[in-house]
Amino acid sequence: MFVQQISVFVENKPGRMAKVAACLAENNINLQAMSIADTSDFGILRFIVDRPEEAKAVLKEKGFAVRLTDVIAVPLSHSPGSLARVMNVLDANGIGVEYMYAFTAKTSADAIAVLCTENPEITLKALQDGKIEVLPREVVYGA
Repeated sequence: MFVQQISVFVENKPGRMAKVAACLAENNINLQAMSIADTSDFGILRFIVDRPEEAKAVLKEKGFAVRLTDVIAVPLSHSPGSLARVMNVLDANGIGVEYMYAFTAKTSADAIAVLCTENPEITLKALQDGKIEVLPREVVYGA
């Protein structure tokens, strides 16, 4: 039930994001979602692709520092309280969110939230016990 997210450490220099994007494009790897966090010298580009293992390999081959991370994807309906419901389950179980981002699927008007926590296994169990739907990787990679 975990989704594999790729994290790439990129210098804050013109053209670095273009090289990452070109690497994915050249290998016909489809980008589903993306988030970037930066510092003064480097950025952490986090993304979901349809073939994460292959993306990791081709990016490493091009000299990028790459890491795969298990994250959890949950659907969020386009209605008030959807995110609060998920966060309340995590809060009730003492689970903090390290970071999160969301994207919309091409086949739905709803969003998919990607959650990273310190312990994905405990988070998964808490969400399932709280009756929160967790999306399988096949759904997210094809979103």
